[in-house]
Amino acid sequence: MLQVIVVTQLNIYKKNIMERLKNEYDQVNGKLLMKAVRLHEFGGPEVLRYEDAPRPELGPGEVLVRVHAVGLNPPDWYLRDGFKSLPPEWRPQVPFPIILGTDISGVVEAIADDVQGFAIGDEVYSMVRFFSVGESKAYAEYVSVPVSELALKPAGIDHIQAAAAPMSLLTAWQYLVDVGHNQPNPLQQNKHQPVPLEGKKVLVNGAAGGVGHLALQIAKLKGAYVIAVASGKHKQLLHELGANEVIDYTETAPEDVVRDVDVVLDTVGGPTTGRFLRTLKRGGVLFPVYPLGFSDAAEAEKAGVTVSATQVRSSGAQLTELANLLNDGKIRVVIDSTYPLSDARKAHERAAQGHIQGKIVLTVV
Repeated sequence: MLQVIVVTQLNIYKKNIMERLKNEYDQVNGKLLMKAVRLHEFGGPEVLRYEDAPRPELGPGEVLVRVHAVGLNPPDWYLRDGFKSLPPEWRPQVPFPIILGTDISGVVEAIADDVQGFAIGDEVYSMVRFFSVGESKAYAEYVSVPVSELALKPAGIDHIQAAAAPMSLLTAWQYLVDVGHNQPNPLQQNKHQPVPLEGKKVLVNGAAGGVGHLALQIAKLKGAYVIAVASGKHKQLLHELGANEVIDYTETAPEDVVRDVDVVLDTVGGPTTGRFLRTLKRGGVLFPVYPLGFSDAAEAEKAGVTVSATQVRSSGAQLTELANLLNDGKIRVVIDSTYPLSDARKAHERAAQGHIQGKIVLTVV
C-alpha cells in the first residue's frame, strides 16, 4: 500500500514538473517562455492576445525584472489602434507581434555583467524605453530594462501604485519642473522650458486623470495656487489632493470664468487647447500635453502667451528623485481600477469609457 502511494505521488510530481517545463520552454526554439499580452494586428481591445511569448534575454547594461504590476497609459491604446490620430506619414512601422506598455514595477531577476547599483531581489520601477515603438514590452511577466531607466521602488507604496506612476509622473515633472534630458524636441524647434511655480496661479485641465492628478500635486508642492478642471464627481478628491479651486467643466466652461493665470497645463490638449489662451495673463505659458491640432499660434503671440510642449522620456535618475516624494506621501498615486494581466482587454475597454480617476493597472501573478 505504501509503495502504491509513493508511486502515485512520484507520478503527480513528475506530471507537475513536465507541465511546468512545457509552460516555460518553447520546445521548437528551446527558449524560455512567459505570459504576455501581444498585438498581431491593429484594432480595438479585442486584438489584445494573452499568450506565450519568448522571455527577454539580457543585453549589456540591462536588468531583467520579474513584473508585478503594469501601468496603462494613452500611448498603449494609440499604438493598439495603429496611431490613427497621427498623419499617415508620422505613423511608425510596427514589427508584429509586439508587446504593449512601458510602465512596470517588480523585482530584479537577473543583471548583466556590466551593471552596477542594483542587486537580484531589489524592488524596482521604470518607464521602459519610451519613446521607442515596439521595444518597451511591459505587458508581460518579464521585461528587460536599460539600467539608466531603472530606479528602486519607493518602499512606502506597493507595486500597483509604483507601476501607475512612471509615465504620468515623469510627464508632469518634465513639463512643470525639469525636462531632465537633452534629446531633440520632436514637437517644436526650441527646447521646452518649465517656469518657476512658487506664488503662481496654475490651471490644470483634466486634473483627475493620470497626468493631471499628479501635476496638481506637483504644482502645490512648488508653491502654486492651483485651479483644477474636471467633472464634478472628482471634486472631493481634487480638493483632497490640494486643489484651491475645482471647476466642473460639465457646468462651467473654465475659459469663461478664469483670468490672469500664469500657467495652464492642458493634459487633454488637441485642437481645443487654444481656448485656454483667454485665461492666461500676458507673459503666461500654455503647456498642451497633446499639442497636435493646436492652430492658434497667431492668437497666442498677440496675447503675449508662450505655447510649449515636450515629449516625455525615460529617466531612472528622475524616478529616483521622485521616489522620495512618493515614499513620503507628498505625492499620492490614485488608482482607478486594477485587472489581471490576462484581462488586459477589459482594462482597455475601461480606458475607452473615459472619465478615469487616476490610473488603470494590470496585476501580474
